[in-house]
Amino acid sequence: MKRSDIITSIQVKFNNLRSSDAAAIVDTISNQMIESVAAGNRIEVRGFGTFQPRKRATKVGYNPSTGKPMNLPANTTILFKPSRELTKKMNG
Repeated sequence: MKRSDIITSIQVKFNNLRSSDAAAIVDTISNQMIESVAAGNRIEVRGFGTFQPRKRATKVGYNPSTGKPMNLPANTTILFKPSRELTKKMNG
C-alpha cells in the first residue's frame, strides 16, 4: 500500500474531506512518528504493533568480495514488533 492509497482510503471513509486535507493528516502522522523514533521513543499503535529504536554495537564483518575482516560501526535501527491481532490476521 502506497501513501496515495492511504490518502484515498481516508477520503472514502470521510466523504467531505479534501485530498489535500487527507494528505496533510497522513504527513502529520508519519512526521510525528519519525520524530518520536528519532528521539529514542517507543511508538505503540494498538492493534498494529510497536516501533522502537534499537542500538547495535560495533562488530567485525567480512567483505563479501575479498573475505577480509572489517570493522562495522555502531548504529541505530528500528525494530518493529507486530501486535497479536495483526499476527493472528496474517496467519489466518
